[in-house]
Amino acid sequence: MFLLSLMAAILFEASQNGVSVKVESDTQVIDPAKSVFLKVEVISSSSKEVPLPDLRDRVTGFSLAEDFEDEPLREKNGTVVKTANWRLVPEPCAEVYKIRPFAVGDMVAGPVYFTPPEPRESVTGEMECSPKKDLPPLSWKLAGIVALILSAAAVLCFAVFKLLSFAARKVKEHRMSPIERAWVELDRLLLKGLPGRGRYKDFYVELTMVVRRYVQRKYGIRAPHLTTEEFLLQFRDAGAAGKEALAKFLESADMVKFAGVEANPEMADEATQAARGYLKDDSSDRRAQ
Repeated sequence: MFLLSLMAAILFEASQNGVSVKVESDTQVIDPAKSVFLKVEVISSSSKEVPLPDLRDRVTGFSLAEDFEDEPLREKNGTVVKTANWRLVPEPCAEVYKIRPFAVGDMVAGPVYFTPPEPRESVTGEMECSPKKDLPPLSWKLAGIVALILSAAAVLCFAVFKLLSFAARKVKEHRMSPIERAWVELDRLLLKGLPGRGRYKDFYVELTMVVRRYVQRKYGIRAPHLTTEEFLLQFRDAGAAGKEALAKFLESADMVKFAGVEANPEMADEATQAARGYLKDDSSDRRAQ
């Protein structure tokens, strides 16, 4: 079962006709380098079925990276508490970051606004020196045009090279076996150095996605779209080995991703070794079969 991280700010709260809705987030000020973890809580009477809102087409300035729902809680007073959790990735240089109005039963909730990041300071001042013009004005103009053309050509060549390299890499990865592709994705993640920059949540999210995508490609389970409980249930039904090691790895990662556990470099190293160990053992078992 997922454990939720402690929310830092209540962004929206309202009640109408016996239905209450509350939107919380771990931050209200947007940092383009960090994900935003959002929790939507709906409280209603047990006699009135109120579904959780779907925010997939209601966010502006974000892309949705991950979402899951908690098990409904039935209180002693007869109310039912439903909770949905979302991980939003801010889009760089977006004009506004918000959640547009959304329906909760008969009530329209929102909009919910986030505070955009502070704009960067503009560079001011004059040139420290004025270059002496040794060439006639026409020659300087011609040199500027030539430099502009050469710069544009260089940028175009670089863009074409990067595009072709990206396409070639994707084709090569597509032809790889599931375990070969998992090793490539794991190495690419480690090169980002997320733990060294303090971005432990993002590191754990991407690390678990490497393992989930491997399981999807190998066993045909849509792992990236399932909660941990659903994923492990389908994993067992598929007859795959190594469930205990996989469950321990995913549950320890959930503690950092959703329960607010403060990670450190040693924990990140242990999680990486656990992922490596599962991939290695699973691929070895597969070859032995």
